[in-house]
Amino acid sequence: MAYSSIAKPTDYFNTVTYTGNASGQTISGVGHQPDFIWVKQRGDAGYDHSLHNSVSGVLKQLISNSNSAEITNTDTVTSTNADGFVLGADTAGPNANSNNQDTKTYVAWNWKAGTAFSNDASATGVGTIDSTGSVNTTAGFSIITYTGNGTSGATVAHGLSAIPKFILVKVRTSSTAYDWRVFHASLGATKNMILNDTSAVATATNKWNDTEPTSSVFSLGNTAGTNESGGGIIAYCFAEKKGYSKFGSYTGNGNADGTFVYTGFRPAWVMIKKTSGTGNWMIMDNKRSASGGFNVLGERIKANTNEAGSTADYQDNISNGFKIRTTASSWNDSSGTYIYMAFAENPFVGNDSGTAVPVVAR
Repeated sequence: MAYSSIAKPTDYFNTVTYTGNASGQTISGVGHQPDFIWVKQRGDAGYDHSLHNSVSGVLKQLISNSNSAEITNTDTVTSTNADGFVLGADTAGPNANSNNQDTKTYVAWNWKAGTAFSNDASATGVGTIDSTGSVNTTAGFSIITYTGNGTSGATVAHGLSAIPKFILVKVRTSSTAYDWRVFHASLGATKNMILNDTSAVATATNKWNDTEPTSSVFSLGNTAGTNESGGGIIAYCFAEKKGYSKFGSYTGNGNADGTFVYTGFRPAWVMIKKTSGTGNWMIMDNKRSASGGFNVLGERIKANTNEAGSTADYQDNISNGFKIRTTASSWNDSSGTYIYMAFAENPFVGNDSGTAVPVVAR
């Protein structure tokens, strides 16, 4: 039996870096046609994160470091193709519209869904709210849109045929600004977090109705942040896949020789958030490193701010997990608790060509 059903993770997730030209360009090398594109300018403060997806339409933008509603922009990501995406001229200046400013450096994180999904709840008996989107059951990822009804106990079909471990929800079309809401399996459905700020984990049964997601639906409370009546809402849903994705937690030790976290693969991308206190949402990947991705990764980006990337020895990505290399509070307070989401560069057995061989440390 294969260690993982995904021998080549770049078929489903990949990071690319590029330099803007302010005149339009095609970004290639993604390795698939992305359905979720998350872009961040790296070198200067003041540039917001810019999130695009194929379900709402790539001309629509949300900002991970803001609670603002969705905007339409025809000058950033304009289309996708089999190996990446196309950028417009991007002349707007340093803000959410900036994906292609001249000479500026960028990182783009890309996930593939790809199969159209639609659920009429009254016809199928699955869920209580209709949902549509794009799903990839192999990679455990779906992008789902729905209209909230403001009712406790509402349920939404996610299409994964597996239990989601991580869900990001954002009200995208509303005159009211609502925070990004985060479900993480390590915390449970009584708890929630906010992607666009630093707050610790909070107890609130009105976000997920104190009900764990199932292999067919996730549950909603009556709060407007996840279930605004009449609001257009998007959910990014992730199920765990052996050798490709992992959503877990760890305890810090307050030492530069920090905690080792086993994932079962060499990570390509990791996002970490402290839950026992305030802290930023820290993102590391295998393409932004002075060492070229060889073990110690040095450039972190915060999902909840528009700050530039900052370089230090934060984390090792090794053949079967990652190890913390800092005493910084956002990663490694003594006895602090942290959640993470991680995607693979290579499964522990396998390589990026699809051949099942042991992966060695770099």
